[in-house]
Amino acid sequence: MKRGVAATLALLIVVALVFDRHYRFFDMAIYQGAVRWWLAGGDLYGYHAPVRGALGFTYPPFAAILLLPAALVPLKVAGWVITASSLLALAVTLRSKPLVFVAALAMEPVRQTLGLGQVNLLLLALVVLDLTVLPKRWRGVGVGIATAIKLTPGLFIVYLLVTRQWRAAGVAVATVTTLTAASLLVAPRESLRYFGDLMWHTARVGEADAVANQSLAGLLARLAGSHTAPTGAWLVCCAVALVAGLRRASQAHAYGEELTALALTGLTANLITPVAWTHHLVFLPPALLVLARSRDRLDVVAAALCYLLSVLSPIWWSDRASETFVLMAIFLVWRLPVAPRLPAVVAESAPSEPMTVGHR
Repeated sequence: MKRGVAATLALLIVVALVFDRHYRFFDMAIYQGAVRWWLAGGDLYGYHAPVRGALGFTYPPFAAILLLPAALVPLKVAGWVITASSLLALAVTLRSKPLVFVAALAMEPVRQTLGLGQVNLLLLALVVLDLTVLPKRWRGVGVGIATAIKLTPGLFIVYLLVTRQWRAAGVAVATVTTLTAASLLVAPRESLRYFGDLMWHTARVGEADAVANQSLAGLLARLAGSHTAPTGAWLVCCAVALVAGLRRASQAHAYGEELTALALTGLTANLITPVAWTHHLVFLPPALLVLARSRDRLDVVAAALCYLLSVLSPIWWSDRASETFVLMAIFLVWRLPVAPRLPAVVAESAPSEPMTVGHR
């Protein structure tokens, strides 16, 4: 037992050093700088971080309000607090064996989220725990909070409507409306600017053809050799992905496979959003867990291959592999098993008819 504890502590120290040197909580530094600028009287959305690209704050005002405590502590303190919270969120979301949790840490979306000091794993937990653990009368609260922090989880409200979970959908809408209205009272200028203008300017987040953008828009922009995706083709592809993804999610919900339904919805949201960085793909670990548990050997092999690609992350190696994650998301939306995993049953042969004269 003592050796196990010592080994775990040593591993944590190594991980801490690697994360600190490589990522340095890059995104958390931007959040922290923007909120500090705002508290000092500056324009929240006018802040430009002194880093490559002069990046700024791109989330709704409610997210900035939640990040106020992070502005009061050193960057490393804020970074490691959100990292610890994210690790706990991932563990309770997967609810599986420790080996699965450790394996998930090596995946591109997870390690990027942890290293950058991002909030994606917390949003994952809010949605999954909300719709699989909370009592029915409270369901929708987590989805509403996640949507108030970041717009992409709003597709889960559409999922609730498609699956006729009317109460949960109503709770989600009421939650996001209440939190957004509260933000309007606290930060009226920022709220009006964000929802009236900035939320439509997706280029503020980054160019669509950036290799880290693993959405359909990114795929189409790179194929077209342009900074933006062709509008007509993008809208058609998004419509197909939206209908297919929500249809399969609805089927999984009907079979009682809620984690599958949520994974399908989350992957669909990543596909249709204009920008989906690799650290946004946090529904990939639950999706691969679902696929690996399938009784179809081809599914298990596919899960292993997808896991290997998500660890190696070849998009950073070669331009020829720049579509790895978006193609993986398309494949999983098509392939994830929506029916329950029933135990194998050996069918017994029915008794044959008795033979009679003249009967063959």
